Amino acid sequence: MEMRLRRLGQTDYLAAWEAMRAFTRARASDTPDELWLTEHPPVFTLGVAGRPEHILRDVGIPVLRTDRGGQVTYHGPGQLILYLLLDLRRRHLKVAEMVQGMEAAIIRMLGDAGLPTQRRAGAPGVYLGAEGNGAKIAALGLKVSRGCTYHGLSLNVDMDLAPFAAIHPCGYPGLAVTSTRAQGLAFDVAEAGERLARQLIREFSGKGAPHA
Repeated sequence: MEMRLRRLGQTDYLAAWEAMRAFTRARASDTPDELWLTEHPPVFTLGVAGRPEHILRDVGIPVLRTDRGGQVTYHGPGQLILYLLLDLRRRHLKVAEMVQGMEAAIIRMLGDAGLPTQRRAGAPGVYLGAEGNGAKIAALGLKVSRGCTYHGLSLNVDMDLAPFAAIHPCGYPGLAVTSTRAQGLAFDVAEAGERLARQLIREFSGKGAPHA
């Protein structure tokens, strides 16, 4: 089942969000699924049910409320953003299965690079350690419209982590965050994107390679 990979470079968050919504509105039953690789300039985003009190102070970074799930997170240069525009019905996937698959792909990708990570019960995302009891390294948030997903995941690669101190990351007070660079992995955002895209293709289609 075809899945196209689009390498967008750095994009404005609002422009990328509107492009995802437009793509999803225009989809037909035979529209190929797509993965979008990008980075964003600094921005805090709140999910649909995101609580403003999880933003602790104004540090001069814009705050946007979006239509994804989840609470507040930070996006900035050096963080991989990977948007998944998938037709759940065509792939016979439930949302919970997709979330688990996204987590599994991240865990495999980091494990192949020598970094053990795991899920954490009741807290979507990926965390350091074989038991998932360490700092958070990847966050997830999806929107489903007409049986199709958009938004996706963020993986901290080689970025300034300081803005996370101005929020309760993902709604959890005191949650520690880290990055692949801080954990000694040398790849940049582009390489991380290619590695993770391959794992997501494997997870959700089981065969083939992304089309450029």
